[in-house]
This record gives sequence, structure tokens and C-alpha cells, in this order.
Amino acid sequence: MPENQTRTNLQKNLSVLITGGSGLIGRYLTSTLLTAGYEVSHLSRNNNQIKKVRVFFWDPEKRLIDPEAYKGIDFIIHLAGANIGEKRWTEKRKKEIIESRTDSARFLYETIVDKGIPLKAFISASASGIYGAYTTEKIFTEQDPPAEDFLGSVCKGWEESADLFNNSGVRTVKIRTGIVLEKNDSALSKLMQPGKFGFLIQAGTGLQYMPWIHINDLCSIYLKAVEDSTMSGAYNAVAPQHVTHREFMHVLAGVMKLKVLPMPVPGFILRAVLGEMSDVILKGSRVSSEKIMKTGYRFQFSSLEDALIDVIRG
Repeated sequence: MPENQTRTNLQKNLSVLITGGSGLIGRYLTSTLLTAGYEVSHLSRNNNQIKKVRVFFWDPEKRLIDPEAYKGIDFIIHLAGANIGEKRWTEKRKKEIIESRTDSARFLYETIVDKGIPLKAFISASASGIYGAYTTEKIFTEQDPPAEDFLGSVCKGWEESADLFNNSGVRTVKIRTGIVLEKNDSALSKLMQPGKFGFLIQAGTGLQYMPWIHINDLCSIYLKAVEDSTMSGAYNAVAPQHVTHREFMHVLAGVMKLKVLPMPVPGFILRAVLGEMSDVILKGSRVSSEKIMKTGYRFQFSSLEDALIDVIRG
């Protein structure tokens, strides 16, 4: 366990139930929790069993869940949700993105209340996108209101669903995640793809900021949210170093020993290809990590270069 974590839950055999456990963050987080001594179970639409993990069926759209899933659980970590960057944002896809997060959380809440499960905490994923797809000089903190664009509305609904638990007296933590640095199945892996041709590409002006976090730090923050009973409310899970997209791509190119093409991909081309979803790439502001650091958390990777070296070469 990282030295910067202070355990407050000293009991053994505590159990964590994860939704979205087979996704990128879920896989790493499962390993982190198992290493820390927790019993881990997943809610999944398939019954593919995982070593050391109990997998229970659920289908929140049909409001189906294996009743055995709740037996003996102490914490729920809610990661489930349709991938924002997987498909073009049609109106149908937008609805799916929102409802996959909000309806599943409400279903969990109603089931927990109905069965009288005494949860120690409900911990929900959220995203730094709650501050909107804007490029400004403002540094956003957890005190800032949700933006009124699509990303802001997604995260607002996501967190309001989580707050059902908070309103019923369950400690609730919302982890607002930035761009996760992981090599094989992440936004970073997409940025690295042109590297197979010997170069990397800048998108748009390059002046948009890219709040980022190493996958290990993200998992450690979730672990801290489980173990630190003083944590409640929203926390930005982003590294303290602020970098623009241009800076990010040049650091990435240096680590990969490549060059960035001198001509960036114009924003209008990305908009033509991706539509509204291009805002995720072309816009971005700085996000503060001060609140999570005030809990005593110390980042394992606060330098982008160090983080990328670890992810790519480690």
C-alpha cells in the first residue's frame, strides 16, 4: 500500500462491490483493493468469473440483480457507464451516456434501501468534465458549479444520483477524474496510435489544458476514499501539474522518442469527423488538486514526464 495512505478502516475482511469492474479503471482498482486485503465482488452483465473476485449478474436497464451480490458488502464503488469517447454523440447516444450512469445509481440506491444494507460508504466515479468543455484561464475547484454543456450535464446527473445515498445518511464520495494515463486501453493509448507511423499529432491550437492522472494515483485515491472516513463530497482526481495539449504531446513525444508533426490537425476537421464530441479534445481548462492533497494524499506521479515514463516504459 502507498506510504501516503492512512488507514482508518482497520477491520479485516471488509468487502467492496464494484460496478463497471471489467473496465479500465475497474480492473486496476480491483487489483489495488485485493492487494490491500479487501474482498472484492463485481456486478456484471455476464457471468465470466475472475480469479479472487465474485462476479454477480445485474442488468440495471431491466432492473435485475442477483440478490446474493449485496450479502456482506461494506462499500460500493460505482464505475459503470457508457464510454463517452466510443461513439459519435447522437441524441440517442447522449441519452445512453447519461442514463447508463444515473439510472444504474438509482437502481443501486433503491435496492440498498429496500434490503436495509448498512453501507459504510458509496463511492461514485465522476469526471473533471463537470466543469465543461471550455478553454479559460480559470482554475476550477470543487466549489464551482457544473457547466451547462453536455459534459457538465452528464456529470451533474451522475453526482446527483450518487447523492441519493448521501441524503439517506451514507457517506458519499464523488471522484472527478481527469485523463487517465494508462498504456493499453485509455485516451492516452489513442494519442499514442500515430506513433506506429513515427510521429505524433497535435489537435487544434494546442492551448487547451489536459487535466491528467496516472492510473496508480487514481486507484490510490479510490482506496483512500474507502479507508478515510473523513472524506465526503466531490474530489478532483487530477495531478497537480497543469499542462496544455501542446505541452502534453511534446512530453509524450520525448518519452516515445518521436516528433510531433509541425502542422496540427485543425479543429474544423475534428469537428467534421467527431461532431460535438470533438470538444473533449479541442477544449479544456485547468482543474485544482488542492482539496484531495489537503486530505494528506501525496501523488506518486506529480510530473507528467515521470508518469509517462512509468506508463510507457515501466
